[in-house]
Order: sequence, then structure tokens, then C-alpha cells
Amino acid sequence: MKKADIGLIGLAVMGENLVMNMESKGFTVAVYNRSTEKVTNFVQGRAAGKNIIGCTTLEELVANLEKPRKIMLMIKAGDAVDASIDQLLPLLDEGDIIIDGGNSHFPDTMRRTAYVEATGKLFMGCGVSGGEEGALKGPSMMPGGSEAAWLAVKPIFQAICAKVEDGSPCCDWVGENGAGHFVKMVHNGIEYGDMQLCCEAYQLMRDVLGMSAGDMYPVFAKWNEGELDSYLIEITRDILGYTAENGEVVVDKILDTAGQKGTGKWTATAALDQGVPLTLIGEAVFARYLSSLKTERVNAEAAYPKTIPAYEGDKEALIEEIRKALYAAKIISYAQGYALMRASAKAYGWNLNYGGIALMWRGGCIIRSAFLGKIKEAFDANPELENLILDPYFKDTMLGLIPAWRNVVALAAKSGVPVPTMSAALNYFDGYTTAALPANLLQAQRDYFGAHTYERIDQPRGQFFHTNWTGEGGNTTSNTYNA
Repeated sequence: MKKADIGLIGLAVMGENLVMNMESKGFTVAVYNRSTEKVTNFVQGRAAGKNIIGCTTLEELVANLEKPRKIMLMIKAGDAVDASIDQLLPLLDEGDIIIDGGNSHFPDTMRRTAYVEATGKLFMGCGVSGGEEGALKGPSMMPGGSEAAWLAVKPIFQAICAKVEDGSPCCDWVGENGAGHFVKMVHNGIEYGDMQLCCEAYQLMRDVLGMSAGDMYPVFAKWNEGELDSYLIEITRDILGYTAENGEVVVDKILDTAGQKGTGKWTATAALDQGVPLTLIGEAVFARYLSSLKTERVNAEAAYPKTIPAYEGDKEALIEEIRKALYAAKIISYAQGYALMRASAKAYGWNLNYGGIALMWRGGCIIRSAFLGKIKEAFDANPELENLILDPYFKDTMLGLIPAWRNVVALAAKSGVPVPTMSAALNYFDGYTTAALPANLLQAQRDYFGAHTYERIDQPRGQFFHTNWTGEGGNTTSNTYNA
């Protein structure tokens, strides 16, 4: 019997759909699940008659694979991945490959790559985005880890991934050790930001303009035909237009407390570790935390009742300004995400292809949008681009969006409507484009109470000074440090 091209462990919906995708592209797949009943049900049901080999033990799975063996784990991130690696390693030969396709934290992938490579085997951490539908029809895939494994896996991954209009695959080598899972983490952080921006546009239309979900449906439909054309705008349109069989508008009945799986928090934490101002994504994470305080918020509104004044201006003009504010803030979100990738690539020694990453996100994934094509062009034109908003195309675009963006954030503040990501993005933009910030005073404060020293504008960078502000502190200084 023909041996399988690849094995997969973990037959939850993502795992099953990836297997069906691989098989549909001409690959034979061996499958294993800790619950053997799942294997039986899958092989006798959905996979019946297909080139899929069901295995009831890890030994059987390994025996059914062509060399070098390639085994993809689609299991819950954390201890389960480490346990599976430990169970597989004694069964594998030198040069065999283990691939973690779950949402693992990139430091774990860095550790696991070193651990597996020390045994003579190869390890890959591959971010997979696109949800259930993407897994079946073509996800965005972000592989990193042992580079020697990539050539063996590339034909399979680039066959099953999403493709953009010219046929380019939304999957390419990202970089060493944890780079693939790191890029997937940043993707998820941007996803948090994009979702919150949609929610803020929704709340402005609902609470300031008094629009119903049905009123907003054509607005998001129109937005999805222009610069904001994207998966998240598309599904927001569909959600707003969805009614139950009894005519009930479902979104209006959903409790306003948001869940999360932690990848947005990981992104914000990584930014803090690298000293990168990832303000929009940080606020998107905090907005979810704030939403969870439902009982407290209800009590607080009773203590501080508010009446949002009826909007007396041009309604259609404000809707267009909200669109522009959303688009401007979205550009900032990606600018911050790319700044984090640049800083982390330097810290971890990764050689990230920023234009290639935009291409990987161009199709198949949750943040896929037409806008990503422009990001690819920006980094292809200048791989050393310091910040996305300095690219000529995005500079011209931002200049056309800023007045509306300021108007929307100001109106929200006056009306008492929270827009944490739109306003955080505007504050970042204003800070980033201001040559003289008030941090000179902050450094003076630090030097006053802690003798932390400061640099001077009339002296070369890297020279530090201390002032005896009180006449009593002397000349002893603290160690200098910078974010």
C-alpha cells in the first residue's frame, strides 16, 4: 500500500479540514487522534473512499509515512504539544519533521525547535489562519523553524494554501525558530484591532446617529466595495443583515461581553518587551477586558447617566467621516504591527520578508484585505521602510483621511462614546509625527528623584548628564537605561 505524504495528529474541525484539503490536492494523508473513535468515525464517514489512512497508534502513524516523515500537530497549544513531541521523537529517524500548526506562543516554538534539532530531527512552527473554512478551502500559512524542513514541506503547504489573484501562494518561509508563530501572533493582534475598529464604527452609527443594524448593513456593504474591502468588513455586513426565522435581529440580542484566547495579549506583551508603542492593539485587548465588566458597567452608567445628543449635522457626511477614521486607524494598526516585527526580527536574528508577509496575509486569513497589496508594494519598494506611514502611497492616503479622523474622535469624546482604538491610533500618529515631545520634562523628573541622568540637545547622543536639582543630591547617579 502507498505510504502517506504527510501525517496529521488532532482531528478536531481544523485538523479534519486540513486533511480533506491535502487529500483534495492529490496527497495521501495518515491521521491519528488520541481518541481512536474519532479516527474511525472520520475514516468511515467524511474520509471514506479517499486517500486517507486511519491510524490507532503513533507507531502505526509513523510506519505509514514516506521518509523524511512529516507529522503535523493540530492540537491545543501548551503542554499537549510538548507531550506529543516527547512521544514522537523516539519513533522518528534523523531528518524527520514535526510541525506544530496550532496557536503556540513563539517562545515555546523557539524552545521546541532547539530541543528537537538537538535529537537530529527537524521542527516547524506554522501559523495557520482562516478558520474552519480556510483550513478546508485554502488558509494563510506562516511556517518557521528548522529551515532544512521547508523544502520537504513546501510542495504540500503551497498546494493547500490560499492563492491571490495572480496565483501566488499565501504561504512562504518566514524565518528561523519561532518566526512563523511570531508572525501569526502579530496577525492575531492586528485582527483584534481591526475587529474593535469595526465595533467602534458600529457604535458611533448606533449611538450617535441612531441607526439600526439594518440601516448599517448597506453602509458596510458599500465600504466592502472600496478601500476597506476585507473579510472582517464583509462578515460585519453579513452579521448586521442577519435575522432569525422570527425576524429577530440576532446581533441586537448578543450580550456585550467579548471573549479572547490570549494571542492579542501576547502581541501587546511582546511590544512591551521590545519597547514598541503598539497602542491600538493594546487598547483593543483592554476593550475586551472592559467589556467583561458588564455588571460593573451597568452600575456605573446608573451612577453617571448620560444622554447622547441627537446629531444635527449631515448624516451621510458623518458616515463617510467614520469610514475615513476607520481606514486611517487601520493603517496605523498595521504600521504598529510591522514596527513590532522589525524590532523583534532585530532582537531574535530573524530575516523577515515584510512584503512577503503582506502577501501571506492577502488571502485565506482573517485579516485578508485588498489593502494588504499596497503594504506589499510599500515594502517591496523599500524593504528598510521604518514605518508604513512614511511610504509615499500611505502618506498621501493619510493626508486625505486625517481631517475626518480628527472630527470623528472629537465628536465621540463630546458625545461620551468610547472609541479607544480610533483615539489611540490618532494619539500615536500625532506623537510619531511630532519632533519635540515633552519627554524632556519627564527625563528631568526622573533625574530629579532618581538621578537617572539625561541627554542634552546640544551634545552628542550617548552622553549623559546629571543635575543636582536641590543642591543636596550630590553627583552620584543611577545606572542609565532606555526603553
